[in-house]
Amino acid sequence: MLMIILPLIMMLIMNKKNNLWSNIIFILLILSFMLMPYFYYENLYMISKWSMMDKLSTPLIILTMWISSMMILASYKINMLKNNDNMFMLYIMILNLILCLCFMSSNIILFYILFEASLIPTAILIMKWGYQPERLQASLYLIMYTVLASLPMLICLMLIMIYSDNMNFAVSDKFMYPFNNKYMWLLCIIGFLVKLPMYTTHLWLPKAHVEAPVAGSMILAAILLKLGGYGLYRMSYMFPWLNKSVSSFIISLSLMGGIITSIICLRQSDLKSLIAYSSVSHMGLLIAGMMTSTKWGLMGSLAMMIAHGLSSSALFILANMNYDFIMSRSIYLSKGTIIFAPIMSMWWFLFAIMNMAAPPSINLMSEIMLITSITSISYLSMILLGIISFLTAGYSMYMYTSINHANSSNYVFIYPSTINKDFTLLLLHMLPIILIIMKPELIT
Repeated sequence: MLMIILPLIMMLIMNKKNNLWSNIIFILLILSFMLMPYFYYENLYMISKWSMMDKLSTPLIILTMWISSMMILASYKINMLKNNDNMFMLYIMILNLILCLCFMSSNIILFYILFEASLIPTAILIMKWGYQPERLQASLYLIMYTVLASLPMLICLMLIMIYSDNMNFAVSDKFMYPFNNKYMWLLCIIGFLVKLPMYTTHLWLPKAHVEAPVAGSMILAAILLKLGGYGLYRMSYMFPWLNKSVSSFIISLSLMGGIITSIICLRQSDLKSLIAYSSVSHMGLLIAGMMTSTKWGLMGSLAMMIAHGLSSSALFILANMNYDFIMSRSIYLSKGTIIFAPIMSMWWFLFAIMNMAAPPSINLMSEIMLITSITSISYLSMILLGIISFLTAGYSMYMYTSINHANSSNYVFIYPSTINKDFTLLLLHMLPIILIIMKPELIT
């Protein structure tokens, strides 16, 4: 645990101002590689009384480190323009530290505190470095939805603490849940379902993504949504009998929500909003797979978290590049990319097909595992899953063709020096998606 915390603190104190950003990127990448041996710990590894690492938390901690370094690299304009750059870096590091500690936490109450604490730096990133006046409303949506949904969960956790001697994830089979009522259990997990988010509790996500800077969108899509998945995974593992009591309702709602949000994607004209709604559709599939409580469902959910974290983060980088060129998020003004930036068009194509789960990506592997687990519960779900797969391919190709084909706008401004930095970012997102498929047991 100290191996992660001390470098993060010391690099803020000891670095010179001129080299701060590059040194932090380097240290975060080194830390992500140093954590890779933990992949091979088959059993739970207790670091201390309050922290642990296992095959669920290790990939998510490494993803947090990796995406944090990408966020800093993607926000080079804040450093160039000196737009409160040191304050921006401070909030990125605080958020990174909170997320890593949250994934390592072995105590449920500590996990809840860190789960809620991650909202504060995220909301500040949106309010301080967002693009439009509506960013205050987006931050309030984010805070109110998440905090209000988490209050019933806090009450349930307090009751579990009263009835159980230990609140450690490592001895979760010793927990006593004070209710056998499925409605109380639904209140207990609603905080995680809002964070993911599940359809009907998703309205905060498009607003937050649209108003957030590129770093905020990256951390939201790649890590913060996965906090909900991580919490739901842990709670489902602790109380599987209660999980099955509400599984049919949540699976049905998630799959129907996936279809509806996919149709909404086909009607979007705002590029960032389209990518945000596609995240809701993917998370619907993840929730449905996790609620089956099968081995393949849980493994596929973890693989989907990693795959979606990398691909959606890359799509937001591409959307930000488009915004830099034409100063608009409108799909209708972003036409003709293949004419003025053919290499960028290639990246759009690669990540569009990753979004629809094309081989040889871990997206395909995760969707196969999730679809198999869901259909093992109900064969009728094959109809809904088929529609979701078809619509996902539809809006991914709609996004690609709308941006890259037709005549280009007259208001495009290209800066070659910035394109090289962005292409490096995209390559660093692509490599894990392709390479992990060679050793998929690392994330399953």
